[in-house]
Amino acid sequence: MNIQIFGKAKCFDTKKAERYFKERGIRFQRIDLDKSGISKGELASVKAAVGGLDALVDDRHPDAALLRYLAYEEDKEQKLLDNPRLLRTPIVRNGRKATVGYQPDVWKSWD
Repeated sequence: MNIQIFGKAKCFDTKKAERYFKERGIRFQRIDLDKSGISKGELASVKAAVGGLDALVDDRHPDAALLRYLAYEEDKEQKLLDNPRLLRTPIVRNGRKATVGYQPDVWKSWD
C-alpha cells in the first residue's frame, strides 16, 4: 500500500486517520494542505475516485457556497487548487483509490 493523507494541521479527522494507519503499522505520507496544497493531477485523481468535486468541498468553509455557484468545473477546480482550505479532510489516497473524510470501513478493504 502507498497511503497518502492530505490534511490540515488542526483537523481532528485527519489526526484520527493518521492514528488509524499508525495503529495498524501501515506507513503513510502526510501532506499538509496548508503548506503544500494539492497538485492538479492529484486533485483529478481524487475527484475521479470519489465521484466528483462536490464530495471534496468542505461545506463548513465560508467560501463553499460561492464555489458551488461557479458555472464551470474548471473554475471550481482552480479555486480548490488556489485555496486548498476549501477541501474536506482528510483525503486518503491509495494509488487510484481515495476517500474523503474519516472512513475506516473503506480503508479496511484496502488491506
